[in-house]
Amino acid sequence: MKHISVLVPRGDVALGTIEGPFKFFSFVNDFLAAMGRPPAFKIQLVGITPEVQRYAGVFAVTPEETIETLHKTDLVIIPAVNGDRDTVIEANKAFFPWISSQHKNGAEVASLCVGAFLLAATGLLAGRNCTTHWMSAADFKRMFPDVNLMDDRVITDENRVYTSGGANSFWNLLVYLIEKYIDREMAIYTTKFFMIEIDRNTQSPFIMFSGQKEHEDDVIRKAQDYIEKRFQDKITVDQLSDMFAIGRRSFERRFKKATSNSVVEYIQRVKIEAAKKSFEVTRKNVTELMYEVGYTDTKAFRSTFKKITGLSPIEYRNKYNKSAITA
Repeated sequence: MKHISVLVPRGDVALGTIEGPFKFFSFVNDFLAAMGRPPAFKIQLVGITPEVQRYAGVFAVTPEETIETLHKTDLVIIPAVNGDRDTVIEANKAFFPWISSQHKNGAEVASLCVGAFLLAATGLLAGRNCTTHWMSAADFKRMFPDVNLMDDRVITDENRVYTSGGANSFWNLLVYLIEKYIDREMAIYTTKFFMIEIDRNTQSPFIMFSGQKEHEDDVIRKAQDYIEKRFQDKITVDQLSDMFAIGRRSFERRFKKATSNSVVEYIQRVKIEAAKKSFEVTRKNVTELMYEVGYTDTKAFRSTFKKITGLSPIEYRNKYNKSAITA
């Protein structure tokens, strides 16, 4: 029987990422019992101390064990923690040696959504792939430059360390673990019971691009503003570097450092974000929108759109526009 430890962090926590895993694995035990099979999991809530944690001033969660009393576990689950990142990390730093020790002794560790910030603070993600909520990608890259953030992914799995993407995508990680621990049949059963879309591997369709501007490079911020106002035009790197009197290589290096995107990537993302918004609220066809956002090559537009969103232009429109028409 696998022992699962769902952490009870201090601070502002997304309660569903504590309750969700607890209920999920408990229900799997019930499903197994109905099949005449023994339970697969023992699930416990684990805190730094036995102290009751109160979330949103309303919900009280009581740890069953503490990091002092629980010496061995098989899977540590780190829920999503909200609020100021540095404050949350400081409030929960007592967990970190225990998590690292459990992993060293063979345990697996999984972070849910922005729980990746706590996981990264343990050092276990250094040099590894991970994901988190796409809205927190810029903060994560700034705080943990030694981690390879793959913010389009729903799940990462590397050397007994798992991470999940934003918000409710943690359910996909739980299903993934059930398939790994039990079998595909049980994984499918849980997706039907909880009504989870199985095998979802990208959060790209949900990403809303807003250029990273929380940096100190005023010149690059002005370049971003220019791109966002004139994205319909044909803008080149040479044009921008000349405009701001900076050598091309230096301009590209500064732009990448400030925004985490190359200049070309940034221009593409601004254009595609404009196209997405139009697909959501207008009845314009693909060709009309392609020209509207500054593309003249249909193949290039479709290819770039799918690369960024994970969906074709028509798939995206049909997904998000109730009045979508076939183009």
